[in-house]
Amino acid sequence: MCANYRPVSDRTRLQTHFGAPAPTDATWPEEARSMCLVPVVRQSDEGGESHREVFIGQFGLMPFWAKDPTVARRTYNARSETADTKPNFRDAWRRGHRCIVPAECVYLPHYDEAGKATRWQVARADGAPMGIAGLWSLGWSHNGAPVPSFAMLTVNADDHPLMRTLHKPEDEKRMVVILDEADYEKWLNCPVEAMSGMMTRYPAASLTAEPAP
Repeated sequence: MCANYRPVSDRTRLQTHFGAPAPTDATWPEEARSMCLVPVVRQSDEGGESHREVFIGQFGLMPFWAKDPTVARRTYNARSETADTKPNFRDAWRRGHRCIVPAECVYLPHYDEAGKATRWQVARADGAPMGIAGLWSLGWSHNGAPVPSFAMLTVNADDHPLMRTLHKPEDEKRMVVILDEADYEKWLNCPVEAMSGMMTRYPAASLTAEPAP
């Protein structure tokens, strides 16, 4: 699971790797935690022509029916195996509200033999940013205004050579769904019935993990 990550901050890098510019007046933090506002990529038909766009969304999905904005503190990750049935995520899944979350790295706990946790960062080995598969929704903020929000999709990683070394030893191992660049377009435009087939684990050999600075 991922509750903390580093968004792509460089606007040129964001457009180069994800094919859309960030809103010119937008700012976002160097690190994202639940309820932060950060850049996210989705497909838009605004203007009558389908294209990618970057929107600023809240990390933690707010379903349209939720009245309590703190729901977002528990909905930053969605288990891909059950996202189509869980109340918080099923509307976004069934409507095909897919997005890509641009991230330089994700932060996860690494436990030593004594049970002490340190913060590690996981990134792509080739230095390119991660494009993490997600779901988005238009929910409601504490003042009643609409707010776009999102969750990262995750898969089981109990036998993943890298991810099984992270999180508490007794916990199920989960990892976010990191997409290959060649699959960005496919993910954003695939039929709903094809979404589950894209919930795969990124190869350990293509990732690096080390203590975070």
